[in-house]
Amino acid sequence: MVSFKAVTPRLGRAYIAGFLGLGLLSLGVIPLGQSAWPQGDYEYAFSDSLERQSERTLEQSISFYQGRIHQNSTDGLDQAALANLYIQMARATRLESWYLLAEKTAQQSLANLPFSNDGAVLALAQIAEAQHDFETAVSLAESVGNPDALGLVITSKLAMGQLDDAANLANALAEQYPTLGSLTLRALTYEAQGRDQLALADFQRAIAAEEPGSPVGSAQTRVFLGRFFAQRGDHKAAQALYREALHIAPGYPLAYLQLAELATVQARYRTARYHYREVGGPIALHGLARVQALQGRTATDAWAVAETELRRNIEGNSLGHRRDLAHLLLERGDPADAKEALALMKTETANRRDARTLDLLAWALVESGQLPAAQQAIGEALDQGVRNAGIAYRAGEIEAALNRPAQAEQFFRLAVDIDPTFTPETRQRLGLTRQHQRFL
Repeated sequence: MVSFKAVTPRLGRAYIAGFLGLGLLSLGVIPLGQSAWPQGDYEYAFSDSLERQSERTLEQSISFYQGRIHQNSTDGLDQAALANLYIQMARATRLESWYLLAEKTAQQSLANLPFSNDGAVLALAQIAEAQHDFETAVSLAESVGNPDALGLVITSKLAMGQLDDAANLANALAEQYPTLGSLTLRALTYEAQGRDQLALADFQRAIAAEEPGSPVGSAQTRVFLGRFFAQRGDHKAAQALYREALHIAPGYPLAYLQLAELATVQARYRTARYHYREVGGPIALHGLARVQALQGRTATDAWAVAETELRRNIEGNSLGHRRDLAHLLLERGDPADAKEALALMKTETANRRDARTLDLLAWALVESGQLPAAQQAIGEALDQGVRNAGIAYRAGEIEAALNRPAQAEQFFRLAVDIDPTFTPETRQRLGLTRQHQRFL
């Protein structure tokens, strides 16, 4: 494991301010009678700087380095810089073709400059993370041995379920450099461990510590905090944070996806469709199919369109869509899909064992009639400490199916304790159970 001391000596504030560009993962009781955080505390303090920051766009930066490489195609450092810009574009647009360009460019950079080329190696590490090849991502990042790799190590270890290692690194970083990126990373590790009060405090500290110059990082932190509130029933705070994220980074896909999910939970289906269409791509297509099914309309074609796009992405570049495809197959509710969904999740959990992935594995095992194995999978998710109403409710269903009503009732109560708004209708709107009533 890479040590914190080995990577921190050269760590600078500019790096930490842009920490979230490496990409972060999706994963105590907060009083929820009213919003737990006043609105003014999440408003962006540097709105006047946004227009100036947009003057040099990502596209312009890409064009600049493409021009330099055209003049000198053997320069490895320029190609490494371009590869990392392509990765930023992939995250900004959610178009995975940019990752292919990034990989090709990083490999060419290493061919031109095989030594002392940390930028190219780190680009390949980020691509491995996007492909959900987390062990390779960690190995490459640790081989770089500089501060830029630390965030990637932390997020990859979170994905692999290695929460103690991730938390130790994140805590050391945040203690020494309490900035937007480091505090957000630590908040995510606390959230994954179920330490909600500490997570909330660090999200708040992260926003209080932000500086101008990293608008996407500021937007991303607000989306993560909004999701934190949404999963605990505070929809008002969540929506305000998502909208502030869009104010900071207009068109930010993750904010639109979370707004769409929130609108779906609230049965505001027209609004949900609008937000999904702003994003596009396989995840949004899945969401549109769900909305159509929830409205009681025949969604066969919509499911098929989303499935086709997910399969195309898996076959084309394997950028981590196995779990997404398994989710679609399980939610659509066709019993004929259960075998494939289970195979997909077994492949995915070979190297990815965060709580959400284990929850989907448990669901696939239930649909395949393997209740003891499902109980074991959901138990591993719960042992990580995460407080998630959907996971708790699934644990209750599994206990009920195993004829353990007392244990089932405890988990059902836990789900409502985590999210007082959580109901069977909410669960279906989140896509956590079959839409079979509307599938047939």
